[in-house]
Amino acid sequence: MEKAVNEGVHGEVRDEAGGVWSGSWVAERLGVELVGEDRLTDLLGLALRRNPKRAHLLVSNVLGKHVPQSPSVVYGHGVELGRRVRELLGAEEAGRAVVLGYAETATGLGHSVADGLGLAPYLHSTRRPVAGLAAAGGFEEAHSHATSHLLLPEDPALLTGDGPLVLVDDEFSTGNTVLNTVRDLHGRYPRRRYVVVALVDMRSAADAGRLEEFAREIGARVDLVAAASGTVRLPEGVLERGQELVARYEAESAAEGSSSAAAPSWLVAPRGGAAYRHSPTPPNSGVAVEADQEASSLGARGTARPAPTGPHPDDNRIDLHWPADLPDGARHGFTPAHRERLEAALPGMAARIADALPVDARRVHILGFEELMYAPLRLAHELERTAGVEVRYSTTTRSPVLAVDDPGYAIRTRLAFPAHDDPADGPGERYAYNVAGAGFDAVVAVVDSAGDTPALHAPDGLLARLAAHTPRVLLAVIPSYAPERPSMLPEPLRGPAFSSYAPEEVGWLLQDLSDVTLEAPTEEREEAIQSGGAHYAESLPVEYQPSERYQELFHAALDDSAARIAQATGVVTETVLAERGPRPVLVSLARAGTPVGILMRRWAQHRHGLDLPHYAVSIVRGRGIDANALRWLAAHHDPRDVVFVDGWTGKGAITRELAQALEEFEKSDGITGFSPEIAVLADPGSCVRTYGTREDFLIPSACLNSTVSGLISRTVLRADLVGPHDFHGAKFYRELTGTDVSVTFLDAVSARFPEVEDAACAQAKELLAADRSPTWEGWAAVERICAEYGIHDVNLVKPGVGETTRVLLRRVPWKILARAGAGSDLDHVRLLAEQRGVPVEEAAGLPYTCVGLIHPKYTRGATGADGKAVSV
Repeated sequence: MEKAVNEGVHGEVRDEAGGVWSGSWVAERLGVELVGEDRLTDLLGLALRRNPKRAHLLVSNVLGKHVPQSPSVVYGHGVELGRRVRELLGAEEAGRAVVLGYAETATGLGHSVADGLGLAPYLHSTRRPVAGLAAAGGFEEAHSHATSHLLLPEDPALLTGDGPLVLVDDEFSTGNTVLNTVRDLHGRYPRRRYVVVALVDMRSAADAGRLEEFAREIGARVDLVAAASGTVRLPEGVLERGQELVARYEAESAAEGSSSAAAPSWLVAPRGGAAYRHSPTPPNSGVAVEADQEASSLGARGTARPAPTGPHPDDNRIDLHWPADLPDGARHGFTPAHRERLEAALPGMAARIADALPVDARRVHILGFEELMYAPLRLAHELERTAGVEVRYSTTTRSPVLAVDDPGYAIRTRLAFPAHDDPADGPGERYAYNVAGAGFDAVVAVVDSAGDTPALHAPDGLLARLAAHTPRVLLAVIPSYAPERPSMLPEPLRGPAFSSYAPEEVGWLLQDLSDVTLEAPTEEREEAIQSGGAHYAESLPVEYQPSERYQELFHAALDDSAARIAQATGVVTETVLAERGPRPVLVSLARAGTPVGILMRRWAQHRHGLDLPHYAVSIVRGRGIDANALRWLAAHHDPRDVVFVDGWTGKGAITRELAQALEEFEKSDGITGFSPEIAVLADPGSCVRTYGTREDFLIPSACLNSTVSGLISRTVLRADLVGPHDFHGAKFYRELTGTDVSVTFLDAVSARFPEVEDAACAQAKELLAADRSPTWEGWAAVERICAEYGIHDVNLVKPGVGETTRVLLRRVPWKILARAGAGSDLDHVRLLAEQRGVPVEEAAGLPYTCVGLIHPKYTRGATGADGKAVSV
């Protein structure tokens, strides 16, 4: 029978020992109930999230994340779960199992489960991308404050076996995270059995049924192992009431903090000494966070000590003598051999920590660092076992939680400090909960070397925050493990693993960044780009999702232009074959050039029976072409055979960029033979010699973004993701498969090859005999437009139908200039302009059908009364 476990004597909520249960404060105010086994209140307390997606937070008392706990208790719970999994699987299956834990909260728990299981290798997800290391999977945690998880094993084979996969999280509330994980991994590396492990299973009956249903759907067995089970009863409107409660308490705290010139005050901690009392806190710092000067000058037993002056890097460091090349955790995998080395080194490392502690220290806290949970836990466990001091363990966290100084609330105090590991998702606050005021004689912060930055040692950094609350702060730094980089560049990515194109159609000389969040709102990107704060290739626009009306326009445009595109494809391909030899290597400039390269390859097959190699590479305006891609091409093909392919020319910026980049590449690498000539389908700007047409007409592949380009994003070049030995990056938007028309576009054009074959060959013959020298007419037109409209930067003028479409889809458009009398080629441009409220003006003397103008010096008022750009 279900039992509501948060009802105590006379309505007061108490724990097993007769004290107040650390979930009573939330339960009384929001009506939240825990229903299930009696021991749930031993394992869990409640707090309020500062998170718009979920009101409450189940706070584990045995996980070692938010609540300092004995390391033997934390480690023991994980090991015991691992032993139960071993019993469930049997020795043979357990010997073939792989354990996967979840970042950041369950990284240490998962590792402990792997220890209890026996010889299982262990991997945990991470939110820290590694340049050049391809993700073996990824998934979303929808309710989390930081949703994207990456799987980055050093050895990709870690996830490819057919033994059981054991997935470990601290709690299961809906099961969505597990479903997302299994769905992703089963599609890539199917297996027959999964075991789901948690400290507490808090799913509803309906959610439990979903997991069983999903197991039947994929044809695999899914078992569940948990230390305790129950569910959370949430009353109607709990999210809104929780948000109101958080807002009110933080506002009251801010008001109290700003009304007094004195520093906040409270006395130190329950469970080891004195009692908490509520304190005012500074604005935006939460509740019950910082100690005042009086409390800071008291030791754990009330003895006077000098006010802390901040951390001292020279005398507070502990050299652990961490074994060389031993991973600091399982971000990239942790094998049984790694485990043996760690076990052998633990006694010596714990002894070095003990030697560094103050001689009179009795209560010591080991504080881990976000995902770095297991190594600090094992150090704390060994110290507790051997040093004769009371040891507690917890870690810092990204999770924003309201702190309330009340014995019936799980998060009593909060230390806030800036992130100190240069996270990929940008700077932000980090937190240590229930450490301030807990009466510790010393705190040992354990971080990896990626987190040992000036921000850690800054006046507002973690070490300084800790120094205000304990007589002694020590720092132990574990070397961040960096997987060995492959000595050779990887092979090209191919569909269906990367892109919706068939594998023989194109090989992508790119790295897969699909699991990295790169999209940013259009206005933010534009301001950053134009202010010089960011390069356009460092982020991605949010993918445009076409309306039904716009999709109809695309298909109508494709029907109207397929024959014209087919003929232009034939013309440019026949020209390339005649001038560059019978077996050219087609290298498209991703991504607009890729569909054209595939069409040229198909024409060569159709007309000549040739099977031409075709690759896609990245070129970035202002940064050049991917030099590593050139090195790969030179190692596999004669550079003289390489023909660069693009969709169309605008004003010729990429043509110039390629020529300059190849010149620099020859100087740096000494590799010669690459021709800077680009073959394009359409050359309205008169910028190249090899083209299918110089008319500026609608090429439907310009109408959309990834959904007409193999579901591949524009390419990305960002220093923290693309190292000196990496290909540029791009994303594969698998989730857009339902709206993908990439192959539809190719097939519609290829189907018209037979009817245009004779005309294309005749036109190519005429062009080969004609003067095709570029006139750069388009560039001159752009300069005229800049002068007329007061635009200081030619990069803000995007000529041609294709480039105008890009402006409307990706940038902040100012206005569209259209050639008088332009017909159906501009239907989609007019629709997009209407949707975004952008004026379309007819202009005389344009060599293009239309020109898109990006908002100059983008702000929301960047034009003068005359409608021209504000001068600077």
